[in-house]
Amino acid sequence: MNYSRKQQLRKIIAERKRLLTENQFIDLSEKLFFHLESLPTFQKAKIILLYHSLKDEVRTHSFIEKWKEEKTILLPVVEGENLKLRIHKDSSSLRTGAYGIEEPTGKLFTEYDKIDMAIIPGISFDAHGNRLGRGKGYYDRLLPDIKAYKIGICFAFQVSEDIPTEPHDTKMDLVITENGALNEK
Repeated sequence: MNYSRKQQLRKIIAERKRLLTENQFIDLSEKLFFHLESLPTFQKAKIILLYHSLKDEVRTHSFIEKWKEEKTILLPVVEGENLKLRIHKDSSSLRTGAYGIEEPTGKLFTEYDKIDMAIIPGISFDAHGNRLGRGKGYYDRLLPDIKAYKIGICFAFQVSEDIPTEPHDTKMDLVITENGALNEK
């Protein structure tokens, strides 16, 4: 039951994403990051886990470039069935990895307890902080090891009323769209 509901949500949101132009993706992403940057937890954070966006995700590339000198930016790298974290210094050191994701080649980062904030992608989130991913389980395996403040980011049209959850799912502390925070605690 949950699996088919998740697949249905993924399909609906993929359809909605296909309607956006590149300029709309960029505009909505900039609005979203404006809200994120205004958070005191972001302003205080020194080590941030982010992700290098794919073409159907909130655009993180310019946000990463904007903050890479001031904060330590960690980006995930797919290794087998898991995500490993590497420090991102500059775009010239990125290489194309699994699923066509640009991945850093920088130093491996293993001190997960030092991460101040994790900014996590998702196909959909709900106001309770539940996340629907792509279904491969990479973040499901990584997130339990990260105790940092977790922020799910997506566009408002990706927000669902209720995401079906499994016991292994990790809730976000906050979800942000271009309209602001959904579930501030």
